[in-house]
Amino acid sequence: MKNRKWIFIVVIALIVIALLIFSIFKIMNYKNVKTGNNITDKTLKEIEDYILNISSYEAEIEVKVESNKNTNKYILKQKFASPNIASQEVIEPKNIEGLTVKYDGTNLEITNSKLNLNTIYENYTYIADNVLWLSDFIENYRKNGGSINEENGVIIMETKRDKNKYSAVEKLYINRNASKITKLIIEDENKKNRIYITYNKIEIGSLSKESVLAFKRKLIEAKDI
Repeated sequence: MKNRKWIFIVVIALIVIALLIFSIFKIMNYKNVKTGNNITDKTLKEIEDYILNISSYEAEIEVKVESNKNTNKYILKQKFASPNIASQEVIEPKNIEGLTVKYDGTNLEITNSKLNLNTIYENYTYIADNVLWLSDFIENYRKNGGSINEENGVIIMETKRDKNKYSAVEKLYINRNASKITKLIIEDENKKNRIYITYNKIEIGSLSKESVLAFKRKLIEAKDI
């Protein structure tokens, strides 16, 4: 009886030790994943290369659009996977909440269950020219070149857009100490802020094409039932 009790205690102890080892490994692995994008000690050239090689991201952004007459504000969720797979959902304003735009590289789908909206535009080519997307900034920077500077721990990447007086210059701001993209500002030809994007959350390198477009598979499966 005593032997059985002793064996039981040993087994429990081994399980506890195994769980502790697993937890420690998980925490260490989590830290490694979270610090993988650390830019604190990188040179400006290394940071520039890192941004220009972003292949996917997921973000929640706050957008302020200023026209000559008024200002509009939006909160959006974005998902992007290279080369041109994208989805965007409106969180605010409430009157268009849930409006979702998804692009699979060829076709554009606009949906909103509240408004009973489901429209598909085939062979749609204009999604690539959208200033609200980080991927658009990256593409313009690659195409037109740009500059990168640092002021008090804030890195600014700047590039010009082709022949558009209302969105002539784009500036991406990166906080070195926080290792985070913080905002994207689009200026007109008179250097007036036209679009001000704040990145409330952004996770880089977290998505595949399939995860961005997973909604489509689910819809198809639901229709087949």
